[in-house]
Amino acid sequence: MPKKGKAKNTVNKAKHTRLMKQKENKLRLEKQRTKERLKAIIKKVNEQKENDSTTDN
Repeated sequence: MPKKGKAKNTVNKAKHTRLMKQKENKLRLEKQRTKERLKAIIKKVNEQKENDSTTDN
């Protein structure tokens, strides 16, 4: 016979999946931000190198 009332653990499972998705999204955003930051730094360094090489000529 099936149980009467609310199904077992559905609230906890829903909370867990929500929290895990939040964690995954946070990690994904951090990785994306670090990539963007590194790209910006590399771009800036390359521009400085180009400026330095043009002034030396």
